[in-house]
Amino acid sequence: MISVCMACRNGEKFIAKQIQSILSQLGENDELIISDDQSTDNTVAIIESFKDERIKLFKHEPPSIKAKLGRSFYFATANFENALKHASGDIIFLSDHDDIWTDGKVKECLKALDACDFVQTNFSLINDKDEITNTKFLDFNPIGSGLVKTLWICKMQGCTMAFNRKVLEKALPFPKHLMLHDAWLGLIAKKYFKVGYIDKPLLLYRRTGTNVSTSSGESKNPLWFRIYFRLKIFFQLLFR
Repeated sequence: MISVCMACRNGEKFIAKQIQSILSQLGENDELIISDDQSTDNTVAIIESFKDERIKLFKHEPPSIKAKLGRSFYFATANFENALKHASGDIIFLSDHDDIWTDGKVKECLKALDACDFVQTNFSLINDKDEITNTKFLDFNPIGSGLVKTLWICKMQGCTMAFNRKVLEKALPFPKHLMLHDAWLGLIAKKYFKVGYIDKPLLLYRRTGTNVSTSSGESKNPLWFRIYFRLKIFFQLLFR
């Protein structure tokens, strides 16, 4: 059984396309878990309009976070954790609400997971008009180096990940006030399990001005904060 875990907030413009691209690749016994972070637009109504029993919608209340830097990342991570907690599948996929899965994504990831516990794929970039702006974003394997180098580079992209339940059970619950769910999941897999990488782009990743991540993919946080984040997650790994 497959569980696709999606986190969303105010995604009315794009979420229908993403749901369609996911459901078309799932079997009748699979599930699409959606955690909505108090959307104020028509996101929930659009989700409910599908009337598909495979969709399971859960409401999420953002945690109380005092941090000023990276607040949106903390909220998104907590929202993903809420979705993951409700997953019952043996294989877990992560999904943003505004991307589009390419045909064959599920099939190719499942094939890769026959030989490993966790897989990340390459992806293409699209804009708000579904136009491809970068056919193949990554030019290297973001989880192919040692643990420390993988953490420093920190190019793990949650929406491209698929993994088996062993990884999920090791990763949950998330450490308190975790900033990046994708870094945590990728590093947990890197430290404890066998990881794989598919260089073929299997996702149309949307970059607009409303993304939690920057349009360039590079952090705008100061250097001291990026070092602090990496040290913090490194020590969290040591005690997991």
